[in-house]
Amino acid sequence: MATSEKLILKINNGNNKAFRELYGSDAVVLKKNARRYTDLLKLFSKRFGKKDVDFYTSPGRTEIGGNHTDHNWGRVLAGAVNLDNVAVAGKNNTNIIRILSEGYPEFKVDLSSLKPVKSEKYSSAALVRGICSRFRELGYAIGGFDACIDGGVPKGSGLSSSASFEVLIGGILNELFNKGKISPIKNAIIGQYSENNYFGKPCGLMDQTACAMGGLITIDFKDPSKPIVKKVDFDFVATGFSLVITDTGGNHADLVDEYASLPIDMKAVAAELKAKVLRQVSLDQVIQIIPKIRGKVGDRAILRAIHFQGDNQRVVDQVAALERKNFKAFLGMVVDSGYSSYMYNQNIFPVNNVKEQGVSLALALSELVLKGQGAWRVHGGGFAGTIQAFVPKKLLKKYISTIEHVYGKGSCRTLFIRHQGAGKVKL
Repeated sequence: MATSEKLILKINNGNNKAFRELYGSDAVVLKKNARRYTDLLKLFSKRFGKKDVDFYTSPGRTEIGGNHTDHNWGRVLAGAVNLDNVAVAGKNNTNIIRILSEGYPEFKVDLSSLKPVKSEKYSSAALVRGICSRFRELGYAIGGFDACIDGGVPKGSGLSSSASFEVLIGGILNELFNKGKISPIKNAIIGQYSENNYFGKPCGLMDQTACAMGGLITIDFKDPSKPIVKKVDFDFVATGFSLVITDTGGNHADLVDEYASLPIDMKAVAAELKAKVLRQVSLDQVIQIIPKIRGKVGDRAILRAIHFQGDNQRVVDQVAALERKNFKAFLGMVVDSGYSSYMYNQNIFPVNNVKEQGVSLALALSELVLKGQGAWRVHGGGFAGTIQAFVPKKLLKKYISTIEHVYGKGSCRTLFIRHQGAGKVKL
């Protein structure tokens, strides 16, 4: 813990090792984040008074391999990115947590009652209460603290702002009251528990795990109650490529049925093979049964089953390529995953609005610029929203100008995979 004055000196206008690891080497970006941190510290002092505090960070995440595989107990490859939620926090020696986030009303959580509150559902307060409840159930310490948070992971960006917030709160509780002894994967599981049981969203574990652990990770959900998480030893920054996430626009509000159809179709094929999910069957088994099930489950369901089997194995091959430092082979598999999502999984545009194909068009433009030199694919759920591209430095300017010519200035976010997950910023 440190005083505000000491922290400002350590920030040093962004010229410090911690900032370079979190945000890269661009002097403009470093200064921007330095202002962000100092402004947050000033807000904290104004609202909660001067006290010893620390900075905390939690990254957003990007799905890199395994598109729509997790809900059928498959494998995924994900990474933490250099857009993050940042908090300044310190103990307040009460039984109340007080949180003020930039642009949102302050809220409080009284730790004397940790049961779900119906009126809090779908709110940040519900997430905090659920995290504290699970900490206590697992025998960890909790207590009151004050925090100001700057949400640098935009909502709706496909980078998982909610999971980042959850493990940020877990990281603060871990450092303030548990001497940092809680592992990143335990922090992630606690965040998922809160989102499932207090916030009211039945999410998987990929988002929280990637945000909590940092770097590149692969997760195997073969036993969904005990997912196997492995760090992938690869320095993305050293490749010279940028990870560009493009927001193509589009409305997600009318896509509930489209998203729901993906696991329904996949599980329908699995059921014909007397299995619960596709992870429990092989591609050969799916192919063998096609003539018998076409009329019952439909061709789309079969194609989605083929996508699952291909992308699930592709994650293994992508990890192997990265561990061999064969980035070219990895890029080829990113493209293959994108083609599979387009042709087989069919989550690139909604069937009820074929005139609006923002994701399809962005992928086409990406291929025109990057073919043979980079990679591109749908990012996340699909149908609308974001795409992902790995762009070499020499094509970055051309790629962004091509995409933003269609989707508008600021639609592209240039990112990299960062090493640190959720936790204290060690200035």
